[in-house]
Amino acid sequence: MYAVIRTGGKQYRVTPQQVLKVEKLDVEPGATYTFTDVLALGGGEGAAVIGAPLVPGATVTATVIAQDKLDTVIIFKKRRRQNSRRRNGHRQPVTVLRIGEISAA
Repeated sequence: MYAVIRTGGKQYRVTPQQVLKVEKLDVEPGATYTFTDVLALGGGEGAAVIGAPLVPGATVTATVIAQDKLDTVIIFKKRRRQNSRRRNGHRQPVTVLRIGEISAA
């Protein structure tokens, strides 16, 4: 069974026991987080269920593994022939989740 969830302005297709990195959530490691923004369900018995925009009563439960940061992204700006350049780095904070149960209703 799979579900399509929405979090952090993005959509993710998740299955049970999948490890997923999403935009930072304000949750402690080891806690359980429930996603109620389920856009679609499928893979079970019967046809896929598509929400309009959400599937009523569907939830996805996940366990928070860690609060982490992604690799460094380098931002480099240069103005030609003026000896002007700037170098910055950014590490986006993410939450690492393990998807647990996908509930249809």
